[in-house]
Amino acid sequence: MSSESLHEAREALPADVVDMHRALQSLIEELEAVDWYAQRVAASSDAELREVLAHNRDEEKEHACMTLEWIRRRDPCFDTMLRRYLFRPGSIVEAEEQAESAEPGAPDGRSAGRRAEPSLGLGSLRAEAS
Repeated sequence: MSSESLHEAREALPADVVDMHRALQSLIEELEAVDWYAQRVAASSDAELREVLAHNRDEEKEHACMTLEWIRRRDPCFDTMLRRYLFRPGSIVEAEEQAESAEPGAPDGRSAGRRAEPSLGLGSLRAEAS
């Protein structure tokens, strides 16, 4: 039964929560597959098999990224955290420390769970013009 991994009764959960569960579970499964294929690539003694398995591993990475993007688009907190940590140079830990010091009690410097508002940087321009 597909709902066995739900921790609450399906009837008590709205459809968007069940869909998010599906996505999170799928992401977990894709990442497990990446790990399994990586181990098989490393253990295989046949070069052609390693090539096939590496291709399969990378397909699973694509699936994981697509699922993660679906999650990001629907969860403002994931969106904020992914924007904070992905594709940034420098220390990952320092990025966290900087974000936490921005405003005590709010890990992203804003109200917890709220989507980061895009900024054109006009506030800094106004300050310079004064």
